Amino acid sequence: MSLSRILRAQKFLPLLRQQAACLSSAAAQPQRDAPVKYTKAFINNEWVDSASGKTFPTINPATGETIAEIAECDKADVEKAVKAAREAFRLGSPWRRMDASERGLRLNKLADLIERDATYIASLETMDNGKPFHVALAADVALVVKCFRYYAGWADKHHGKTIPIGGDYMCYTRHEPVGVVGQIIPWNFPLLMLAWKWGPALALGNTVVMKTAEQTPLTAAYVAQLAVEAGFPPGVINVLPGYGPTAGAAIASHMDVDKIAFTGSTQIGQLVHQMAGQSNLKRVTLELGGKSPNIILKDADMDHAVEQSHFALFFNQGQCCCAGSRTFVEESIYDEFVERSVERAKTRTVGDPFDPKNEQGPQIDDEQFGQIMDLIDSGKKQGAKLLAGGNRIGDKGFFVEPTVFTDVQDNMRIAKEEIFGPVMQIMKFKDTDELLHRAHDTEYGLAASVFTKDIDRALYLSNSLRAGTVWVNCYDVFDAAAPFGGYKMSGNGRELGEYGLEAYTEVKTVTIKIPQKNS
Repeated sequence: MSLSRILRAQKFLPLLRQQAACLSSAAAQPQRDAPVKYTKAFINNEWVDSASGKTFPTINPATGETIAEIAECDKADVEKAVKAAREAFRLGSPWRRMDASERGLRLNKLADLIERDATYIASLETMDNGKPFHVALAADVALVVKCFRYYAGWADKHHGKTIPIGGDYMCYTRHEPVGVVGQIIPWNFPLLMLAWKWGPALALGNTVVMKTAEQTPLTAAYVAQLAVEAGFPPGVINVLPGYGPTAGAAIASHMDVDKIAFTGSTQIGQLVHQMAGQSNLKRVTLELGGKSPNIILKDADMDHAVEQSHFALFFNQGQCCCAGSRTFVEESIYDEFVERSVERAKTRTVGDPFDPKNEQGPQIDDEQFGQIMDLIDSGKKQGAKLLAGGNRIGDKGFFVEPTVFTDVQDNMRIAKEEIFGPVMQIMKFKDTDELLHRAHDTEYGLAASVFTKDIDRALYLSNSLRAGTVWVNCYDVFDAAAPFGGYKMSGNGRELGEYGLEAYTEVKTVTIKIPQKNS
């Protein structure tokens, strides 16, 4: 099949390009060498060096070259940021006295500014993260704007209730902000994870201390400066670049941080949970790893199922916590599905993420590249059949060939461990009972999908699968209004939607004695 035919069949890329055109002017072009404007810590609406004076390099994964030196924050910087956030949250402060509707206006203004600078922000994201520019612009930046607008609308609508309790009393509830919230975001979707966490926290009047991933600090820094332009008071938003064992741990264990939100690996999520419990029992929400089953039934639309399964695994270089990384295919269509999936993988375009013809950019860094290659090697050694890819591309940057394994068994490492790379595993099943047992044979429960034309089987499986999100005849469909989170060791709590507000809210009950008129 020719590349042009593949691209015509692939609905995702044309949609992204259409959205990209809407976000940027006709004359706008990606900036391959976008100037890096902010490299320091952002505390109390000011740019400051780290207390230690240390810096670390942020690397362009497409070239392996250093983009800029970034302030390396640690415990001392966290102390300073938490103090600023606590002061901004002080009773009677400008932020605490601000009308809820005004907080919504600030969030909408921030969305306006991101939309204004969309091309630059997407260029910065591509340079720092490696994802294709058209994806960064039309998926990441566009969803960030929608997320902030969605939560702007909630700012003055998340209210309490009056409750008819027994006796001569008036009882009502108030929804109040939790306080200073610590937020630790990953490198795979730096912009999007920022919006998922800032949106509900700021809409409800909390203050934020965020640690960015050391691999991708650039876009969060720029958006922090836009928050000043949008009118957020000093101390409300604080952004610290740094490493997990130092800056991240200091936030998770800080006695003046009231809530922690973490997105990342399950192993680090366990440590964050421990630190929160051992300090001040701060609230914890975790969005962690996954090994999501993608189920193809024999009556599925084959063209659609192949393309969507390809997207489910390879989107964002395979660096998605909810990737459809265990593809279960019903026995009678297995061979055809494998043949088509291998053909599709071999036509996937990989290379310069600023080139609009490329669907896939580099992996994030040398460490992640090495882990992916190790797991590919384990698949070969354990007897899975490698039918596509499996090698490095080029000698510069961290590019991996789109890889497909078939005849994968449940006990293989590639079937059990989160690869977080462009490695597809296709597995055969015979009946639904066997399928559900195998689908649940994992510590994870983040997402799942079912492809079928049979509504009864779709409902049965979607109701039976233990996962926070189940997609039917689609994959990776996200909206700011739809909650996202995991079962089991994929985390706890939910982000997005109305449910995403709960973790950032304290519910206060007020009961007032009603005086009775003397007879």
